[in-house]
Amino acid sequence: MGFFTNKVIWITGASSGLGEELALQLAKENARLILTARNREALTTVQQKAGGESVLLPADLEKDDLQQLSAAALKAYGHIDILINNAGITQRSMAEDTQPAVDRRLMEINFFAPVTLTKSLLPHFRERNTGMVVVMSSMAGLMGFPLRTSYAAAKHALQGYFETLQVEHTIPGFSAMIVSPGRINTPISLHALTASGEAHNKMDKGQANGIPVDVCVRKIVAGMRNGKQRVIVARSERLLWLFHKLVPPLYYYIARKVGANQ
Repeated sequence: MGFFTNKVIWITGASSGLGEELALQLAKENARLILTARNREALTTVQQKAGGESVLLPADLEKDDLQQLSAAALKAYGHIDILINNAGITQRSMAEDTQPAVDRRLMEINFFAPVTLTKSLLPHFRERNTGMVVVMSSMAGLMGFPLRTSYAAAKHALQGYFETLQVEHTIPGFSAMIVSPGRINTPISLHALTASGEAHNKMDKGQANGIPVDVCVRKIVAGMRNGKQRVIVARSERLLWLFHKLVPPLYYYIARKVGANQ
């Protein structure tokens, strides 16, 4: 029997991109899925493509009562083994141009929602002496990147929160894994928020030429199976991160050049 066989896995942001691919690959591993996103129709399509056993739990993580949502997820199969906090939204705007409401929305979806869902399940994991939380951070959670100030801030907050959770929790059998993707070939840039909060509606060249989504998800699934605490899936962003740590002036030079060309 495989590691994921019959495990109940709740995936947020499951209607496209990394979330959809996670559903497809984990269904092949015979996991039982709970799929959450705003768009029920898109979720239904993912459910049909994935096959296997799954429950749809549509929700808006920015507006809905997340405690009630968590309770509904627990009722689906009676328990949850793994929570994958995948839902998120990025940004394409300069800091000084971005409306405060957009800053807050980016923090709400990318930081407060995964934190709230995780905290809602910790008592359940403690009761069962087992559980796993996977949180989708970003390379922008490890260093600043142009046109993504509030997105990077939210991911830095996420990184700090879950690193601290990793070292302070006292739940037997519990683990948390932080995933830091670079540019992955998903539609995330299409839905990115502009300075006014509208959709960017453009596929970035870097995103279009990014790591194939199935390759990225295979690395994430392998990290879950092997009990990793951190998984980085990146190309040039990994090198830039090394410059950020070891040669800061070079990082700033390159990052500014990247920003000027976007």
